[in-house]
Amino acid sequence: MPSVGVFVGVIVAVAVRSVSGTDGQTRALIDSKQRSVFHSGVVTILSKSHADRNVYPSAGVLFVHVLERDYFKGEFPPYLKAGDASNDPITFNTNLRGFPDRPGWLRYIQRTPHSDGVLYGSPTLEHIGKPTIIEITAYNKRTFETARHNLVINIMSTEEFPLPYQAEFYIKNMNVEEMLASEVLGDFLGAVKNVWQPERLNAINITSALDRGGRVPLPINDLKEGVYVMVGADVQFSSCLREVESPQNQLRCSQEMEPVISCDKKFRAQFNIDWCKISLVDITKVVPVHSIRPDPGTGVLPEIGEYNPPSESLRSRDYFADFLITLAVPSAVAMVLFVILGYSMCCRREGVEKRNMQTPDIQLVHHSSIQKSSKEIRSMSKNREISWPLSTLPVFHPVSGEVVAPIHPDSYEATSMPLMQTQTNLQNQVQIPQQQTSGKCIVLSDTRSLE
Repeated sequence: MPSVGVFVGVIVAVAVRSVSGTDGQTRALIDSKQRSVFHSGVVTILSKSHADRNVYPSAGVLFVHVLERDYFKGEFPPYLKAGDASNDPITFNTNLRGFPDRPGWLRYIQRTPHSDGVLYGSPTLEHIGKPTIIEITAYNKRTFETARHNLVINIMSTEEFPLPYQAEFYIKNMNVEEMLASEVLGDFLGAVKNVWQPERLNAINITSALDRGGRVPLPINDLKEGVYVMVGADVQFSSCLREVESPQNQLRCSQEMEPVISCDKKFRAQFNIDWCKISLVDITKVVPVHSIRPDPGTGVLPEIGEYNPPSESLRSRDYFADFLITLAVPSAVAMVLFVILGYSMCCRREGVEKRNMQTPDIQLVHHSSIQKSSKEIRSMSKNREISWPLSTLPVFHPVSGEVVAPIHPDSYEATSMPLMQTQTNLQNQVQIPQQQTSGKCIVLSDTRSLE
């Protein structure tokens, strides 16, 4: 690719050792050898500090600084066994001096203790002219030693910042640490420059897809997390980049199909770009929000006079009216209702005597006889030991010997016959004359006591 060797606005801070840093490393190596002679077989925990490093990134341009493990290995004593120095696990801790974390624009990534760490981000205009001191602490997980040095970031201003046309690409087959490599990032910017043809092209920012809500890929088929790369240029977007905005490609993206892009073959060899997630922004047409910040003021409250506390001698409050309204009035209403209810229930009752006076005599006699009969039946039902009444059984005529039907209560007055028939009454029974009817012969027999 003809533009591979051109670094288009990318600042990659390579770990270049200065003269003072080389001398310090040599002295540290000599000191470590001397300590190994006197302290053979004893694990020593030491911490070292070295001279500051200065880097000069530009605002609005991607800044990358690699924390090389090989550089910090010289800060620790050598291994007792030969051939183990390459396997020394080293981790890094980075923070802004005087604070527990890094600035908001600066991010850090290190996959494993056996890989290099990377500081990357896009400086903002607020930090121009202000040195940002980052404390870098290397931690050897085998010897438990630490080494520390400071990274001084001096952010410089750039011309035409920010670039008016910005495009963000989503690359599916890359991780963020792979994309931060200078060779890979240079190849991508070369491909973009070949498609876009700008006079000035800068890498603005790189973000992992996990920071945008992406899912962690499965550990199969060498799947990658994906990375978003934002670039800026000084010319309008090319026709190839605007093909994504066509209705046909928008329809294909809504159906989760790959759009047809004519310049995709220029990226396909190394970068698998999701063209449905490309973002084209023309900041010249973007309406600024809160471009003019309101005046915060002095922060002092306006004069409202002196505080006037209440008087120490407070006048006592009369609660008699509240008592009348709260207790006396409801109690009086309840008492009146109680009197009315008691009068209606006790003094306005009719009573039994008044009811009997208003009831006709024949009705009283009728109800009285019913009541007496009910009492007699209840008294008879209490004794369950008596024999079955003979009036309900068939009897024999004493002379003829024929079977006589039981006495029917409707054939005579109930008051003239005893309730229970005895065997002595059977001798005095007489036969009732039979009545003949046409077509039917009905025999009616009855007994009547002879006195």
